Amino acid sequence: MVSVSRKHPEIAADSPVDIDAWLESLKANYSPDDLTLIRRAAALSREAHEGQQRASGEPYFMHSLAVAQILTELNLDANSISAAMLHDVVEDTRFTLEDIQSEFGEDVARLVDGVTKMDIIANLRGADPQQQKEHLQAENLRKMLLAMAEDVRVVLIKLADRLHNMRTLCALPGEKQRRIARETMDIFAPLANRLGIWQLKWELEDLAFRYLRPADYKQIAEHLAERRNEREHYLSRFVHHLQAELDKTEIEAEVKGRVKHIYGIWKKMQRKQQAFHQIYDVLAVRIYVETIPACYAALGIVHTLWNYLPGEFDDYIATPKENNYRSIHTAVIGPEGKTVEVQIRTWDMHQESEYGIAAHWRYKEGIRSNQAFDEKIAWLRQLLEWKEDIAEAGEFVDQFKSEVFADRVYVFTPMGNIIDLPAGATPLDFAYRIHTEVGHRCRGAKVNGRMVSLTQPLHTGDQVEILSVKKGGPSRDWMNPQLGYLVTSKARQQVQRWFRLQNLEQNIADGRSIVERELKRLGFGDIKYEKLANQMGYKQVDEFLAALGRGDIKPGRIATVAHQLSEPPPQSETEAPLLRKPRARPASSGIEVHGVGDLLTKFARCCKPVPGDAIVGFITQGEGVSIHRRDCHNVLRAVAEHPERFVEVEWGQRASGSYPVDIEIQAYDRQGLLRDITTLLANAGIDVTAVSTQSHKQSHTATLTLTAEVPDIDALSTVLARINQLSNVTEVRRKTK
Repeated sequence: MVSVSRKHPEIAADSPVDIDAWLESLKANYSPDDLTLIRRAAALSREAHEGQQRASGEPYFMHSLAVAQILTELNLDANSISAAMLHDVVEDTRFTLEDIQSEFGEDVARLVDGVTKMDIIANLRGADPQQQKEHLQAENLRKMLLAMAEDVRVVLIKLADRLHNMRTLCALPGEKQRRIARETMDIFAPLANRLGIWQLKWELEDLAFRYLRPADYKQIAEHLAERRNEREHYLSRFVHHLQAELDKTEIEAEVKGRVKHIYGIWKKMQRKQQAFHQIYDVLAVRIYVETIPACYAALGIVHTLWNYLPGEFDDYIATPKENNYRSIHTAVIGPEGKTVEVQIRTWDMHQESEYGIAAHWRYKEGIRSNQAFDEKIAWLRQLLEWKEDIAEAGEFVDQFKSEVFADRVYVFTPMGNIIDLPAGATPLDFAYRIHTEVGHRCRGAKVNGRMVSLTQPLHTGDQVEILSVKKGGPSRDWMNPQLGYLVTSKARQQVQRWFRLQNLEQNIADGRSIVERELKRLGFGDIKYEKLANQMGYKQVDEFLAALGRGDIKPGRIATVAHQLSEPPPQSETEAPLLRKPRARPASSGIEVHGVGDLLTKFARCCKPVPGDAIVGFITQGEGVSIHRRDCHNVLRAVAEHPERFVEVEWGQRASGSYPVDIEIQAYDRQGLLRDITTLLANAGIDVTAVSTQSHKQSHTATLTLTAEVPDIDALSTVLARINQLSNVTEVRRKTK
């Protein structure tokens, strides 16, 4: 059994590197031929990086060696260790990929090439959206996924590379430290977790946390150091007592105290809103046994010896986590009234937990299969398949993030099978996870025996039953993210694929209907379809409408593009010099006024602009600048009369709070209609400040006009879409005067 090390040895930069001594320490796990290959890779790496130094001043070769050492701790094969030695050679030195292939073979060269392509991963999350180049990013991501799916050792080398960079991050400037730490916390640590490599995950998180929240890190580290002797003494007595009881019952087990990592403690403090001394599982032990029945036998001994906390028990053996993590977790009130976390697992579970997908290379080919490895490879290939069904590059990147970084929920089929889904997934997501046709024909769902909406989020432990029809297809509403029908990327792509296969003329007609509905709903003026199509990258209007009808374009984008296309009012020559003056600082209202100093601003009552609307300012007499929508009828009439009183304005960074907007709703009259509308708005956090209703008895219809406080145009679009889904509502739109 390979022991799990919590530290990787580092070689001092000012001492000669004894490669022979290091290779000698690897003899137990690698053959003479393996060691020869690694020695040759080390020699070429040293030669290639001769004279190169890192920011810390150490020779660059030390980094390559450190990455290789980390991978030996994961027991990767000799080709992986050699590729780790050479992972920066092609990018930073005179040696080419062809040189690597000629000297070390195709397998090592492919690994080196894959690591080079993975350099783009740092930009996947946390970057400024304005700076992202979505199409290039998505294509690079596709290449990275392809490299991972073909050979996951690529990502393991990259994770080891990032881990050593984090260990030596102190040599970089502060801002760069924080940027790299954020990338590590947002990308690399979750990816290590998704692949089940706890040994890398916990250290990446701790190191990133150290630079992102240095004060919190230092406080917890000092707390741990202050009582280390006391804690270790207590755990020693606890372990000795528990080991003796297990031996008495002839359960073959080994009990060890467990190291808690700092970021994990801080997360629990935040989640439970507790101080350090209130977090019980700073004291933790782990029991290792040979078989699953022995896990439950050991659990019985633990609960016999000490009272357990009912709310702190999790059986991840019966219900593994999404990365195949398996273990029993419990917490007991131990001696002196101190709470101790106890984890129980088999040795195989432990190896899988620490090494995750890397554990695959611990077994000789043909001797032992690894189901967890196969499942993770299937997950990667599934992501690649989805890429072919996604029209927008940015959406592919977003969906990759959701699959890698999302928390999970575990629900049951009526037969008792476990289905794992991202947190927030709906019964419709569940239907598509069961089978594509089940999703297409889904018309309702029962959760725990009760009928629920298809948009209701599922929770761990729910039993879900899908109600379907014999024939039918999905609704276009399912693709609208504002309505909340679907969370999982696979389900969305299956719906998009279904509509893509439908009749072209029907798609064009459906697309035209969507455009008309969205423009009318948001109160836009006459915007040419040609301009919309061109702005979205389509040369022909029919191509644009068909893509919208198929679901390749989200309806919500129409509002965004329409705002960009809103034409400003004509400007006279007399105001041109004014608009070329320096911009003033943002006013307190969140409006930036071009060309003038601080002025009082107010929002016009006639058109009620909200953040996201195209706006213009009109200088009033004694009341500052009145802010109007650019398509406001009052503004358009005033342009010819007072062109000199118009100024350019825009929404500033301080645009926040809520803004009044008038909404008009047409519906068939029914009891409870107004209640349903106001409840929907309240649940969305939208305040209603005025309501008026008018019933039309002959047509049995009603017109409702209400004034709502919304934070921006996106929130307005979402609210309008949700109101339109209510029973008996025939039309909802933003009302303009």
